Amino acid sequence: MMADRTILVVGTYDTKQDELGYIAEVIRAQGGGVVTMDVSVLGDPAGPVDYSKHQVAEAGGASIAEAIAGEDENLAMQIMACGSAALAARLCAGGVFDGVVVLGGSMGTDLALDLCAALPLGVPKYIVSTVSFSPMIPPHRLAADVQMILWAGGLYGLNSVCKASLSQAAGAVLGAARAVEKPNRDRPLIGMTSFGKTVLRYMVTLKPALEARGFEVAVFHATGMGGRAFEALAAEGAFAAVLDFAPQEVGNHLHGSAISAGPDRLTAAGKAGVPQIVSIGCYDLVDLVGWHELPAALQDRPVHAHNRLITSVVMTAEERVAMAQALCAKLAEATGPVVFLLPTQGGNEWDRAGGPLSDPEALAAFVAAMRDHCPANVTLIELDAHINDPAFSEAALRVVDGWLGAGDLTL
Repeated sequence: MMADRTILVVGTYDTKQDELGYIAEVIRAQGGGVVTMDVSVLGDPAGPVDYSKHQVAEAGGASIAEAIAGEDENLAMQIMACGSAALAARLCAGGVFDGVVVLGGSMGTDLALDLCAALPLGVPKYIVSTVSFSPMIPPHRLAADVQMILWAGGLYGLNSVCKASLSQAAGAVLGAARAVEKPNRDRPLIGMTSFGKTVLRYMVTLKPALEARGFEVAVFHATGMGGRAFEALAAEGAFAAVLDFAPQEVGNHLHGSAISAGPDRLTAAGKAGVPQIVSIGCYDLVDLVGWHELPAALQDRPVHAHNRLITSVVMTAEERVAMAQALCAKLAEATGPVVFLLPTQGGNEWDRAGGPLSDPEALAAFVAAMRDHCPANVTLIELDAHINDPAFSEAALRVVDGWLGAGDLTL
């Protein structure tokens, strides 16, 4: 029977031959095809593989001999991570496989993160790992659509416990490769950041209005992983423009929160020259893991418990000035047009005048800092309005319409 989809199975075939072979066996039993990639360093696989460890190292500009000579397992695995990512990307572009599953412990997972990040959105990516969902995995290293499965009981050798995880992973990646509807480019895509409608509401107006202008609109939940996916797609050049109205993850990262999109948040669109409209949605809040104890430095100030997962702490005036400086520094590096919409009456539903998180003096300090530090390449537009007022959405649409008229955006 001809395989309808082919899965790339990646791992250290010198030590995990049985486990990787079992995954391949399950995929083939379900009618899928398999190609294999060995990312071992010291040992050799018991049987043949389609892409050897030597080809992997060479794809990363090195050799297995160099990886061994360094006598450092971390550096050796980074050589293999670089090579496996480059080789997988090349094979994917050539249509060699339709989805990938990578098996590993902490070292294999480190490699898997690089490999999956090198593949485009819509290519199913499964990591079967002994450290899945661990806090040691930084959000900024996760591909936009990566899936993780805990490799329970699989540290050494096959058994009925780990087969339960491995068989699910095999079926999941093959099923995903069969079912996936990859993004199309029939319409130019606008990326927007936001939160739920209880706190930020502009997308309710803007999404249909932008669609009526011929755009597709994707709204990203700016709670760490959403911002990471947003940045990854911006770096790929997926967006015709971005409406980055919820940059709160920048502040989260500044304050060391685990709810972070990484240090490069608010930079990918600028580096790619993508037109940006940026604003202040929830700029004044630091999101923290709700079930963690509040850090001492963030205690004794207004707090909003959104649910059992997320708690938001209000920034002081000094912290908001630092936030303004950070936003301006990032936007100063942009190579495309940037407009900063500054609604001077507030940036979330809770900070309206008289609201539970209102701090007019701190808001005024932020507004003043934005005026003082706004870089020359950014057009600052102040609005005597709140971010949830109709005037804000109307201003954003005027900017988009101006870009369309000037030819900065094409349909």
